[in-house]
Amino acid sequence: MLMETIVPLMVIIPLGAAFTVAILSNVKVVSRLARIIAPLAIAVNLTLSIWICVYSYYYGDATVWAGRWDGIAGRPIGIELVCDGFARLMLVTINLVAFAAIIFSTAYMERFTTIWLYDSLFLLMTGAMNGVVLSGDLFNMYVFIEIAAISSYGLVAFGTEREELEAAFKYLTLGVIGSTFILIGVTVLYSLTGQLNMTRVARIISLRGISQSPAVILAAASLIGGLSLKAAMVPFHAWLPDAHPSAPAPISAMLSGVLIKAAGVYAVVRIIFNVLGINPYYANVLIALGALSMVIGVFLAIGQWDFKRLLAYHSISQMGYVVMSIGVAAAVVARGGSMMAASLCMLGGLFHMFNHAAFKSLLFLSSGSIEQATGTRHLKKMGGLARRMPLTSFCCRVGALSIAGVPPFNGFFSKLIIIIGLVVAGYPILAALAVLVALMTLLSFIKVQRYALEGPVSEQTNSVRESSWQMGLGMVILAVVCVLAGLALIPLKQYLFDPAGNALLNKAASMKNLLVEAVK
Repeated sequence: MLMETIVPLMVIIPLGAAFTVAILSNVKVVSRLARIIAPLAIAVNLTLSIWICVYSYYYGDATVWAGRWDGIAGRPIGIELVCDGFARLMLVTINLVAFAAIIFSTAYMERFTTIWLYDSLFLLMTGAMNGVVLSGDLFNMYVFIEIAAISSYGLVAFGTEREELEAAFKYLTLGVIGSTFILIGVTVLYSLTGQLNMTRVARIISLRGISQSPAVILAAASLIGGLSLKAAMVPFHAWLPDAHPSAPAPISAMLSGVLIKAAGVYAVVRIIFNVLGINPYYANVLIALGALSMVIGVFLAIGQWDFKRLLAYHSISQMGYVVMSIGVAAAVVARGGSMMAASLCMLGGLFHMFNHAAFKSLLFLSSGSIEQATGTRHLKKMGGLARRMPLTSFCCRVGALSIAGVPPFNGFFSKLIIIIGLVVAGYPILAALAVLVALMTLLSFIKVQRYALEGPVSEQTNSVRESSWQMGLGMVILAVVCVLAGLALIPLKQYLFDPAGNALLNKAASMKNLLVEAVK
């Protein structure tokens, strides 16, 4: 009963706060109070998400019907929210990054007008991402993805300069194409099964033995293609290198840290493992998308001198690790291989997804702090920032060491688990590629250290000062996560990653058994 009250609040609080901010900001008497609503709402959500993880660990998963009505034959009608291990991991990740970003925004966004609009869009995007990961219904997932996407289009264009508007238009155009394919996939599955509930769709596909039918393959291709575009996987990545650098720094952190995960990677993994049922074809598609993104992303990044564009390409590369590792886990299960190897690859992928949210968001916040102080994103025009901006430089170094996989930071542990998992699963070539990409990433961020933080002070950095304490606090929160996440791997594995992996692997295994029985 308690979970039935708490879980819907993860969506209701930020969405309600978004409209509250819009209303109060236009009432002069209370307009100043509107600025504290967004940080307060996100803080409450973060607290609730952690509480849900601890509570569910002891009392099990929760399935909640919002607005339930027992219709014909007593069948429940309403919005089903499924709070399993995978959803809980994503809730913590989304709201942790959102909390750091909104704290950072309180000072960073002061140079803009209509800050209330920024706060409202930020809350809408956060609430919609919570809805995506909790939704147990394909169409509701699609609706929440669209709410998050529409909010992000406005936030990318928030500066209303030529660069921002051009990037937002490209993002909007490709985003609509991706959304169309997702809707086609959902429509095909509905026409086949007469259901939108994920559990019922999966059961019907398994019992009828139609997982390899042309219609299901068409639906899978549409969903994987559309969601891969949302996740900016190669070759669907064209929008990301423009959208992420053009957006305000905290929005870049949200886009890279959580949006491409919630509206892209999470959704495609959830659908393959829990709806369509894994098979070698889907697994190989994930492996191919992940490997291409991992390699091509890092090679595109290493030649960049625009700091934020460099980070954007690394988002593609690092998410390649996640998708490839989860794809290998799917391949192992599909061929009836060792569940230990599958669990290890799944742990590495989920752990790296969490770590990427922390260190990439930290790097984008650091780049925003540096850009606001220096007025440039070009690495060669910086220099000596370690002496002028010590806190920002320290946090930037923590993020750089984390993404490069240097021990004892969190990125080292997740990459190590992925590499070991790939070897155990029988993919040594992919393991070697992962090592190569890690070395290329390290070289890329040595360039950042050399030109931005060290070296002689340039004309543009001669008079810069450290950013405000709010921006510093936002960065420090994520820097602490980067330091502690690797050291706290055991409790995180117990409370976050194992339940998330089990939610995917156990359901995939049970669907495979149903399919075998149906064929017999």
